[in-house]
Amino acid sequence: MRLLTFSRRNSDAPLIGMRVAGRILELAAAARIAGLPVPPQRMKDLLAAGPDALAGARRLLAAAETDAARFASAWLNASEIRYLPPVPDADKFLCVGKNYRKHLEELKRTNLIREIPQEPTSFIKLNSCLVGHNAEVARPEGIVRLDYEPELVFVIGKRALGVKKKDAFDYVAGVTILNDLTCRDLQQREVASGSRFWTGKNIPGFGPLGPELVTLDEIRDPYDLWMTCSVNGEERMRVNTCDQIWKLPDIIEHFSRFIPIEPGDMFSTGAPGGVAVGKANAAELFLKPGDVVECGMEGVMTLRTTIIAP
Repeated sequence: MRLLTFSRRNSDAPLIGMRVAGRILELAAAARIAGLPVPPQRMKDLLAAGPDALAGARRLLAAAETDAARFASAWLNASEIRYLPPVPDADKFLCVGKNYRKHLEELKRTNLIREIPQEPTSFIKLNSCLVGHNAEVARPEGIVRLDYEPELVFVIGKRALGVKKKDAFDYVAGVTILNDLTCRDLQQREVASGSRFWTGKNIPGFGPLGPELVTLDEIRDPYDLWMTCSVNGEERMRVNTCDQIWKLPDIIEHFSRFIPIEPGDMFSTGAPGGVAVGKANAAELFLKPGDVVECGMEGVMTLRTTIIAP
C-alpha cells in the first residue's frame, strides 16, 4: 500500500490518501461515501491506530476500485494535489550518519569526519525543514556548496521501547526517501568547531521527503535496494543498501534502549557514496538554481526536487 499526505490544490489542509498508479484516493472522502467513521487525518495517528486502521484503509481502497462511479468524488489525479511530506510532524526524525562504507571513505578524504563511529550515531532533522515531492527549494544567498544525499527512511508503525534486533522489523510501517540536502559550506565550519547541530542540514526546504510511504509488505528486501540520484537527468550515484554498516535492527535496538520511539517517528539511514563533495570535480557538481534532482529507490519510488534562486 502506498500512503501519502497531500493537500488539494485549492486548500492547505493536509489529507491522507492512497496512490494507485496516477490516481489518489482521499481516505476521508472515501470513508464518508462508504458511511464509515472518518479515519485519522494525520499519518502518525493513522499508524498509531494500529493494524485494524490500515486494514480498514485497504478495504476502502478495494471498494473504491470495485465501484469507481460511486467513489468518483474521492478519486483525484496527481495534477490536482500538492504533495506534503508523508509524515510532516513526526515527534522524532533521527538521521543516522556515517553509515555507508563508500560514503565514509569520501568523508575521510574531505576531512568531514574526525573519527569512525563504533555504534550508530544520529542527528535530528527538524520538521521545519521538510518539504514534499515536486517541491522547489531555494539555495540560500551566499551558499555555493549545496550537495544531494538520497537516503532510505524507515517509518515506525508502533511504539518501540527496549526492542531487540530480532524483532525490529515488527515495528516498521514502511519506507520512504529523504534527499538530505546539505550545505557543505556550513557543515565544514561546524565540523571544525565540534558542533553537533548540523545547521547545514536543517535550513528550511533542506528536507525533501516522499513522495509516499510504501508499506513494508511491498518491499522484498530493504537491504537489497538500489538508491539512486540524478541531476538534470544525469545519474550521479547508484548504491545498494547492502553497503550500510548499521542495519535497521541495529538502529532500533540502539535508539530504543531508553527512549520510546513512537508511531510516525522516522530513521533515515545515511547517505550512500557518490555525493558531490567526494568527487574531484565537486565544484561543477554542487547544486545550482535550475537543477532538477531525482532521488530514487529503484523500482519503488522517485522523489523530485527543483533548486531555485532565493
